[in-house]
Amino acid sequence: MAEPAAGGAAEFCDQCGGPSVDVGHERCASRRTLEPPRFCPQCARRMVVQVDPFGWTARCSRHGETHS
Repeated sequence: MAEPAAGGAAEFCDQCGGPSVDVGHERCASRRTLEPPRFCPQCARRMVVQVDPFGWTARCSRHGETHS
């Protein structure tokens, strides 16, 4: 797996886990408005996601938690 980009820039799509520089992420962009991230944008690992009535929490085993 690749290491995080300089400055914490996203290297991977948080919806499908594919490289963010690839084309064809239109569906991912539309899903992003309604769904929490499923993959870590820094390492593309599948994240543990918990959704509650107040938002969501996504946790990567290497990069920590993200909140809504």
